[in-house]
Amino acid sequence: MPATPTLAPAPTLAPKLTIGPITLDVPVVLAPMAGITNTAYRRLCREYGAGLYVSEMITSRALVERTPESMRLIAHHPSETTRSIQLYGVDPKTMAEAVTMLVAEDRADHIDMNFGCPVPKVTRRGGGAALPWKSDLFRSIVEAAVTAAGDIPVTVKMRKGIDDNHLTYLEAARAAEGAGVASIALHARTAGDFYSGQADWSAITKLKETITSVPVLGNGDIWSADDALRMVDETGCDGVVVGRGCLGRPWLFGDLAAAFRHRAGEITDAEATAARAFPPLGQAAEALRRHAELLTEFYDGEERACRDIRKHVAWYFKGYPVGHEVRAALAMVTTLAEMDDLLATLDPTLPYPGIDAEGPRGRAGRPKRPALPDKWLDSRTLDTTGRAELAGAEVEHSGG
Repeated sequence: MPATPTLAPAPTLAPKLTIGPITLDVPVVLAPMAGITNTAYRRLCREYGAGLYVSEMITSRALVERTPESMRLIAHHPSETTRSIQLYGVDPKTMAEAVTMLVAEDRADHIDMNFGCPVPKVTRRGGGAALPWKSDLFRSIVEAAVTAAGDIPVTVKMRKGIDDNHLTYLEAARAAEGAGVASIALHARTAGDFYSGQADWSAITKLKETITSVPVLGNGDIWSADDALRMVDETGCDGVVVGRGCLGRPWLFGDLAAAFRHRAGEITDAEATAARAFPPLGQAAEALRRHAELLTEFYDGEERACRDIRKHVAWYFKGYPVGHEVRAALAMVTTLAEMDDLLATLDPTLPYPGIDAEGPRGRAGRPKRPALPDKWLDSRTLDTTGRAELAGAEVEHSGG
């Protein structure tokens, strides 16, 4: 059994977070992740905790063109009371059209904008984490979205910059603040860092010191509720954005809610400790099964849901004594009944494996030289370089 979670000796933190007209019970946001944060996973995380749960990234052009996939991804279940959609775009006009559509058709209560994707196929076209380098384009896109959104709050998520020699986050944040965004989130890595190494939380501190009129959220290396509290303590940020740390661990949002509520004095030490999730194998298997059930509803069929759940199996059973044969078989099921038969072979009483089930998960990789359009770094304005490359930047990919 892991050590008892860190408990603050006195209330020091307000548990709520205000983003425009939206008030969250706890200052926690689920980070958009491609192929992960669909309606099914958002619903599952909500069942365990509280916060804001953001959709997968959707390109503004695909939305304007009403592609079947984009229209499916922006659909929310009735239980999703704060409908949050993340958009990615490289053209102010298209972004404005996409936001106008969401508002006019009452499809969102909150719109987030992605300027943090480090994937080469995006950055080599000038999109994602590369785009804020063109400061005029960045400002135009954000202003267009905020204007089109009206009373719907628009937020921005970004990285530190392209690499350590080409940082953009402070200038971009000031521009976003001036454009009227409701909050700014920083993944404390550069595009060159990709998902490797340790996030630079000192950058979140600098951002919080720079931006004073709207909340600043921190992202990067939050693997536990204790990590979240430590980030807030060390950086002064107003809330946290959780990405890879919740893969195969939807119960993390329960831990986070309890930790923040305890820090604010809303629950006792005993209540906070009791709320900490140390699921035995049976409960982890139940979460996997529930996830597959929700995916079946999302895809309107078991076969596609079972294909989708395959990538989650290793995350759910990280550290648990589940043999290779069972894991491999779970990756081959085509029905929930087949999954049930395999899960029934597990010993549900096996205890939580402790540290072996925690820590980093998901993609990491190594630092890499960011792929950029030719001569992209020669100028901070789009007029000089990069306009042609941007034409192909809106690909269906996400990250941040």
